[in-house]
Amino acid sequence: MTATGLESGDPLGGDYPHLHHVKVIGQSDDLLAAVRRAVAPHAPSLPDSAFSVRPSRAGNYHAVTCSLVVESDDQLRAVYAAVSHIEGVILCL
Repeated sequence: MTATGLESGDPLGGDYPHLHHVKVIGQSDDLLAAVRRAVAPHAPSLPDSAFSVRPSRAGNYHAVTCSLVVESDDQLRAVYAAVSHIEGVILCL
C-alpha cells in the first residue's frame, strides 16, 4: 500500500512556481536511482544535488528526498504518481 497525500481531484493550492520536497521511503537498495529515473521525465534538469538519501537506523529502509521547483499542480501530481509506482516504495510524502 502506498500513500501519496495527493488524492485525485483534490486541489493542491499554493503559488507556483515553488520549491517542493518529495520524500520517498522504501525498502530498495536502489531507491535513489529509481527515484531519479521516475522524476526525470517530469523535471529533466534536476542536478544530482537535488537528491539525498538516508538509511533508517536499522538499515531496513531508505528515505530519498528530491527537492525541485514545481511549476503546476499537474507536474506535482505526475511526480508523486511516478515515484509511488516504484517497486518497494512504502510511503511518499
